[in-house]
Amino acid sequence: MAEQARMAEQARMAEQARMAEQAPTDALAMPLVSVLIPAFNHERFVQRCLDSVLEDPYPAKELIIIDDGSSDRTAEKISDWVAIHCMELPIEYVCRDNKGITATLNELAVRANGEFLRLGASDDYLLPGGLEAQVRYLLSHPWKGAVIGDAVVVDGDGNKIHDSGMCDLHGADKRLYRSDDGIRRAVIGQWAVCGPIALIRKRALQTVRLWAEGLRIDDWDLFLRLAAGNALGFIDVPVCAYRIHGANLSQTRHTATRVSNLAESRQVALRRTDLFDEPYRTLLRAQVHYIGAKIAFLQRKLFALVLHLMAYLSLLILARARRPVQRREVEET
Repeated sequence: MAEQARMAEQARMAEQARMAEQAPTDALAMPLVSVLIPAFNHERFVQRCLDSVLEDPYPAKELIIIDDGSSDRTAEKISDWVAIHCMELPIEYVCRDNKGITATLNELAVRANGEFLRLGASDDYLLPGGLEAQVRYLLSHPWKGAVIGDAVVVDGDGNKIHDSGMCDLHGADKRLYRSDDGIRRAVIGQWAVCGPIALIRKRALQTVRLWAEGLRIDDWDLFLRLAAGNALGFIDVPVCAYRIHGANLSQTRHTATRVSNLAESRQVALRRTDLFDEPYRTLLRAQVHYIGAKIAFLQRKLFALVLHLMAYLSLLILARARRPVQRREVEET
């Protein structure tokens, strides 16, 4: 049975490679990609972000930018850049009062004309070739709604710190991302994505009802919903540079902020458990307790920490028992 599964996987991969080779190469045949940049208080970094959109050689693209009420000179920097480059590609720029990241992402998606949406961030930047690699994947995998890649990690001055954000920053095992089962497990329990690494079909985003407004931890919620429907793929290609600097939300050392972020993540997990079948539903319930253990640790609540860890381990064992026999045999070979 395991040998049959391996042969089926090899046949599937060969067919995917054949389809990828047949993907269109000329500019007229390539689908339009809307690059979406939500900008907020990144006056030091936003020009590099915008330059990277021009530097990527993918021919069919538009750029949509919203300054979400920056209090520094970000909006001015964007305006100056748009005035210089407005004839080089279609650009739409909106400057308005602050509404938050998820509201801004939803507005960007509504304004987009492209078949594919490339998410950006005003402190990070795209790497040349990433757009085409991700477009080719989605063209050769029409059943997928989105594809993620890897990122290099740079510091505030653009100096490379890590070659792989997934492996070097988060300690991820990329082998998990080679199958739908592994992707679900990775999204639930080993989410190792940093920076703007996703290309999403606009219709897939509409299917999962855009971003849930009011969240700060917006990416995990979206990718949980995509993974639940087997709509998420992966390519082992660095598609962006993720910048670590003093104001990263995910890198904060402020205890109260970390607790707040973790509490929001826990609520996201609780809200999305019903989207998954077993054993993934149980895995997500386990993750709820793992996050609870992190909160208890930060709050120095030893008893709560022990209870959450016990529940976490118990649910992991239960999830393992609920895995289909064939899937376990394939994994163990």
